[in-house]
This record gives sequence, C-alpha cells and structure tokens, in this order.
Amino acid sequence: MKRTIIKIDEEKCNGCGLCVSGCYEGSLQLIDGKASMISELYCDGLGACIGDCPEGAITLEEREAEPYSELATIERIAKKGESTILAHINHLLEHNEIDYANQAIDYLQKNNIKIDESKLKLKNNKNMNQEHQHHSGCPGSKIIDFSDKKPITTNNAQSADISSQLRQWPVQLHLVSPMAGYFKGADVLLAADCVAFAMGNFHQDYLKGRSLAIACPKLDSNKEIYIEKLTAMIDESKINTLTIMMMEVPCCGGLLQMTRMATESAKRKIPVKAIYVSLQGEILSEDWI
Repeated sequence: MKRTIIKIDEEKCNGCGLCVSGCYEGSLQLIDGKASMISELYCDGLGACIGDCPEGAITLEEREAEPYSELATIERIAKKGESTILAHINHLLEHNEIDYANQAIDYLQKNNIKIDESKLKLKNNKNMNQEHQHHSGCPGSKIIDFSDKKPITTNNAQSADISSQLRQWPVQLHLVSPMAGYFKGADVLLAADCVAFAMGNFHQDYLKGRSLAIACPKLDSNKEIYIEKLTAMIDESKINTLTIMMMEVPCCGGLLQMTRMATESAKRKIPVKAIYVSLQGEILSEDWI
C-alpha cells in the first residue's frame, strides 16, 4: 500500500546510530556502518528518528510500502522492557495515533504485561487522566470490541429477540483500523450506509457473527483509502470472508467496484458475496463473486 515512510541517504549517513536508539519500533539497525531499515512492517512513518540525525540523512517520503503493523511491533518490542514500551506508546500518543496506542495497550493487557500507565502522556497535555490517554481524540473513533459482551435485549415482552448484533466500534470505513483485533480472521460485512435502515432483519440475519464496516460510495470521497483498507483486511488481518450489501440504486455499485479492486490487488484470495437490497428491504440477489 502507499504510505509515508522514512528514506535514508546512505551518502550522508555517518553511522552514528542516534536514529537507531530513537526508533522505538525497532525498524532501524546499523549494518556495515550505515543505518538501514530492517523491516517496513515496523516503521510507523511518524519520523521520530529524523530529529536524532545530525547529518540530515533521514527524510519522509510517500511510496509503496508494507503496511505498518502495531501488533507485530508491540510484540517485538515488549521483550525490551517497560522503558521501551512506554517510549513507544508515548511516541504514538504524541502523534495522535490513538488507534495504534489502543492496540498496543490491549496487547499488553491480554498478555499480562504490566507497565506504569501513569507515565503515559499526551502531547501538550501531561495531566490527562488514564482513560483519556487511552482514548483521546474524537470519542467516535475509539476502538471497542463488543464480541465478549452479552447482547442488550428489549424489555418488551411482545417483541421477538431484537438484540443488537454489533460486535465493535467504530463502524465507518473511514474510521476503522483494518488491523483492529475484531477483524482478525473474521467474517466481515461491508454494508452501504442505507442498508440497515431499509431492512428490519439486518441485525439478526446479516450482521450476527460478523465484524462490520459501512460506507457510501456516492458521498464518500476516500475511495483509494477504502481500497487500501479492504486490501489490508484481506492480507494483514486475514479476514475469512467478505460480504457486501448494497441498495438497488446505481450509485451503490461503487461499493462492489472498490471491493473488486481490493481483491484484485490483495495477495490472498477470500470468498466474497454480493447482496443487493431493494428500497423496501427485500433481497433482490445474493451471489458469490
């Protein structure tokens, strides 16, 4: 995928190694007296190493690069101890990379790795409490996994089970992280924004058991980013299946087009189902593509 990543000018590099110690992600090493990137997977592209270089040998450029993986990075650096872990997470927080910081903290908690969370901080606001440190920025983009929680059901005895089947937050394709834990190996539903409003049985018959992303191919202007995110879900999160649900209106076909482009560029092949829904919520077609 195309993303921002560092570039090292070997002619300017004097091998001082300051950038290596300044790279909390561990993507830089000194090899044959020169700083070298050992894996694009660990480079977050935030450029913390640039200020440490006395020769100006490091710059940022946008190019095709392996997608950054916070889970791979935190797994790698967790072995280096608390100081390195804190430096890495604070580095993410200072650049407002809240999703990645949350992924790192979730990894530490799930693996029972203890750190002094009072030392986590935000740029220009060192007095924020821990809850805001973990989930600062827009509250609507906070990553939440609902899959282990019991569904909330209605108290109306005359109603059937209409419990919500939503497993995570956020759901907008613009906001989701394709490497979020709830996408790992999941069956994913990519639905046009209007689908859930047209269908009374959307939750029970189509959302249940799936991770969700929603988008509007007519109103959203980030189609290239969407394609990259879908590709990352397939290749990096290794999703199991992808189901696309679209309204019968012509503009909804853009969702299928983006999906085709993502599956064509992905290295992995997965089953993809396309479902068209009428304006009154009836299924018009349902086909594996």
